This record gives sequence, C-alpha cells and structure tokens, in this order.
Amino acid sequence: MKIIKPFFLLILFVAVLGLGNGCATLPNVSAVIDEAPTDKEPRPIVSSKGLLSPAQSRAIMERLKNSVDPTDILERHTVVVESVTESPLTKGNKVTLLADGQETYGAMFKAMEQARDHINLESFIIEDDETGGKFADLLLQKQAAGVQVNVLYDSVGSMNTPAAFFQRLRDGGIQVVEFNPINPLKAQKDWGPTHRDHRKILIVDGKVAIIGGINISEVYSSTPFKREQKDKAPIRWRDTDIQTEGPAVAEFQKLFLDTWSKQKGPQLVGRNYFPALKEEGKALVRVVGSTPGESNRIPFIVYVSAMVFAESSLHITNSYFIPDDQIVKALTDAAKRGVDVKIILPGITDSKLALYAQRYHYTELLQAGVRLYEHSDALLHAKTAVVDQVLATVGSTNMDFLSLLNNDEVNAVILNREFAVAMEQMFVRDLADSKQIQWDEWRKRPLLLKVREWFVNLFVRFL
Repeated sequence: MKIIKPFFLLILFVAVLGLGNGCATLPNVSAVIDEAPTDKEPRPIVSSKGLLSPAQSRAIMERLKNSVDPTDILERHTVVVESVTESPLTKGNKVTLLADGQETYGAMFKAMEQARDHINLESFIIEDDETGGKFADLLLQKQAAGVQVNVLYDSVGSMNTPAAFFQRLRDGGIQVVEFNPINPLKAQKDWGPTHRDHRKILIVDGKVAIIGGINISEVYSSTPFKREQKDKAPIRWRDTDIQTEGPAVAEFQKLFLDTWSKQKGPQLVGRNYFPALKEEGKALVRVVGSTPGESNRIPFIVYVSAMVFAESSLHITNSYFIPDDQIVKALTDAAKRGVDVKIILPGITDSKLALYAQRYHYTELLQAGVRLYEHSDALLHAKTAVVDQVLATVGSTNMDFLSLLNNDEVNAVILNREFAVAMEQMFVRDLADSKQIQWDEWRKRPLLLKVREWFVNLFVRFL
C-alpha cells in the first residue's frame, strides 16, 4: 500500500525520507549469481524429522523437475537463493491459495477459533473498523480462554487507529508491540522514518501460518493518511494470501519472534511456540524475509534470479510496480529469449503517483515483448509470481524501492506443480478482469502524459 498520495506531501517529505534511505542500494544480482557455487549441491531439504540425506533431497527435486516441461530453474534458483539465506527448503507442507479478503479472513478466523496455545499476529495495518473490531473481539475472547495472544502492528500503517483500540487489547491481557513508533522519543535507538514492518503474518499454535498482502481492514488495506469518504461506494480490493501447514510454519514463527525481540517486546515464555510438526502435504516451501541494513535483500534476489532463470513462462501480479534497472533488464531479457512474460498491474489505484511511475516503464517493456495488463475490476494489491509452472511466490513484497530497500517483508517460495497450476488459474481469472496495454495505442499517448510520468519517476525512491 502507498503511504503518501498528495504530491505536495511527497515533496515535503523528500528530505525526511532521505534520512531513512541513506546510501542504501539494492544488491547486484548478476554478481550474486556469478558468485554462487555452481559445483556445490544445494543444501539438504528439511523434513518434519530433520535433514534429509543428499540422495533423498536430489530425488525429491528430480521428481518435481520431471513433473513439468523441461526447465533448469529449480537447481539454478535454489543455489543462488541458498547463497544469501540460511532459511531452509522444507518438505511436507500443505499450501492453500487464498484469493481475496473473504477467503483469507475466513481462514484466519477459523484458525484463531481453533487456537489452544497461542496466536501471533503481525500486520502493517490494523484498523478500528468493523473488520478490526471482529478481530479484536475474537482475540480478546481467546486470551480470556487461556490462549496467549501477541500482536505486532506498524506505527505508520496503523497511524489512524486510535490508541484506545490497542489499549483495549492490552487491558484484556494481550501483549501488543508498536513497530518503530512514529514518535522517535518512544522508538529504539535505530529509529528511521522509512523503516516499516510491511509483513502480514498470522501464526496459530505454531502449526498454521497465513501470510500475504491482506491487512486488517474493511477494504483489505487502506491509506493511513486519508480515509475513504463515507458517501462513496467502497472500492473492491483484489489481494492474495496463502495458508501453510507443515514444517515451514516454524520458519514464519522465527521471523515473528525475531521482530518481536528486536522491538523489545515482553519476553515470550510459557508457551509452545515450536511444537513438533508433521508433514501435511507435498509442497516444498522456503520462507524468505528481509530487514533494512541487510546487503542481500533476499526477496529482491528471489524475484530477479527467478526472472533471469525463467525458461518458458513468467507471470507476475504486483500492486506497486516501480522497478529498478535490474528488474527491467531481467524482464526484457526474458521476453527477448522467448519466455512468455505477462505482468498484471493496477489500473485502479490508491496512489496516482505510483501509477504514473509504474507507467513510465511501459515503453521499454512493451518494445521488448513483455505483455502488460492493467486490472480494471478492482484495486489490485496482490504480490505474486509463478515461473515455469513450478515455482511460485506469494508475500508482502512490492516491486518498489520502499518495499525492496526499507521495509521488513516476508514471502514464501513454493515449489509444487499443483500449487503452481492453481496460481496459473488465478492469474487467468485476473487477466479476464484486466485490459491489455497495446503498443500501437501506447506510443500515441499525449506528450503531457509522458512528461508527467518522467517527472514522477525522478522521485521513485520515495513512492
């Protein structure tokens, strides 16, 4: 979601935001790929019973590779990602695709209602509206029933939420932590205005995890600087989450507890945050997260390397598409070598500036053969990709500089033929609700629109 909409606010905050950016740059993915050890086997896959043998791991990957058309992305992508993260590839996971808020909220409430030990909730936005009220009521009910509830919310994302909303949770025994408070007097020593917790994670009893792009809000996400006008019909938001059961849940739990600790939250004791996990399905899952200050910015490397290694198809849906030069090159190179590159982007937006910056890149992409679509039926907020019908990712990471450089983010990388097929089916449904950008029409746009997009692009690091 976009924090700033009015242009004058953008100009006003450029200096302040610059303090958070410093001289940070995105990693050179070409160098990461070149430095990845090609003569070294990928690390063993983790099962519910521990590490598999190298032979067992190879056999699993070979079976997966044989389930799709010829592609080397599994081996090549795995080696690169493992060169920058310790997060393991886990087997035996059941991954359920959740399209839109109704499915996601239904899954979240079902999981929370069944909680017996703990509920960990981390969200960029938690609003004091009907949806937020339902979450608060259930969380308080579970806390009263003996389930420990721990809540992390972002200070900027939830800045419109009254303090009384969170105080009610605290009064009911829920432990609540405000991530990087806007007021620097309340913040940690490394306070910075652009360091935001953009993750959306729900973990129940250490056995079920739900992650993706959906915030706790009536519209699935909203703008903290401006509320919807009451006399206007609400815009439908199109978003995507996943529910994971199996060994990968422990990796989501580690991310939550690490953030909780870094934010000096109360010590979490007396609960079973890492229960024994059994295998629930057939999906291989790797959990990738990133925080500012890391030189590797793992979700960025995951995305770019997947584009570089794609051999047949690359289907992306992203809500705030303000790519750096590496992403643009990887996409255009893929299209030029014959990969079917399709990207669905927002046509309806909560940030006109982001829309203008997004369109700045259309000319180069279209000329290279990338097929672009703008979703016209809803406000697109999903962040997903599926590559070669076998590798997919769902998470909170936008393809913009704030997300890639400054935010805490989380994505799941799923290696599974059946899940990839479900992702492709969802992508086709989104295509039906989108308008394709045609080159012959695009190149005839008025000069004023081109100048506007060029000008806004000068400020891409702050959008």
